[in-house]
Amino acid sequence: MDLSDLRIFRTIAEAGGVTAAAGRLNRVQSNVSARLRALEDELGAPLFDRVGKRLKIAPRGRILLEYAERLLALADEAQAAVRGSRRPHGALRIGTMESTAGVRLPGLLGDYHRLHPDVQVELHTGSPRELVARVLAGESDAAFVAEPVADPRLATLAAFEEELVLATAAGHPPVRRPADLREGKVIVFHAGCPHRERIEQWFARGRRSIERLTEIGSYHTLLGCIAAGMGAALVPRSILAGVAVRERLQVHELPRPFRRVWTLLVWPRDRPHANVAALAALLAPARNRLARAR
Repeated sequence: MDLSDLRIFRTIAEAGGVTAAAGRLNRVQSNVSARLRALEDELGAPLFDRVGKRLKIAPRGRILLEYAERLLALADEAQAAVRGSRRPHGALRIGTMESTAGVRLPGLLGDYHRLHPDVQVELHTGSPRELVARVLAGESDAAFVAEPVADPRLATLAAFEEELVLATAAGHPPVRRPADLREGKVIVFHAGCPHRERIEQWFARGRRSIERLTEIGSYHTLLGCIAAGMGAALVPRSILAGVAVRERLQVHELPRPFRRVWTLLVWPRDRPHANVAALAALLAPARNRLARAR
């Protein structure tokens, strides 16, 4: 497979059609169509399903797209290394937790784009465990995850300090310990979420059992469930500002051991990346006394 064919294939997948991809690539439509057909012939499988005037990526196309992203990123990295270029350019694949993406990253990535317009940032969300796995597998260049991160293969930089609070439905009496909760119902994210582990530790220290765990997939849904009285949850205070259900929530401060948590930027220690270094440089000055790079 030719790298230029993979770039064309990736652009078609992103644009949803040959015509739009040709415009992005500044190529004639017939050339893009011919390159796609040649790639499908070479692989012996259709990469797209034709749905009206649009192309929908086929199951085998999705498999190829995952490899294409990794191969193209590696090619860009190799080219930069050979040329000795430290100028940020190409793709920067960042993983992040949902709360960080919604509250902390808009301003940071806006500054990054202004300073480094030649970099195309690709963002995806997931749990810290999933995000770290993607970084180690070379599928992401870096990720924002909650501490702790102890893998010696990763370099880390303290990025954002979060205050965690216990959120309940409005009108709930003050909560200083698990016994103060009217009910032992807790709303959490999936297993492996550090906030879930922290509230479980808080209950264990308070010698109270959690009566029921309700797993939720997004913060918007989680906050709505809290407001509806379905249970309490541990959340970063930063996500509460401006949310539609804020007036229907009661916020309770946690004891010091459970109150503060760092979000870390992590990346492979043995694969330095100019684009990641540029991102770390934006984080470091404002947090110089608190940042720690290992």
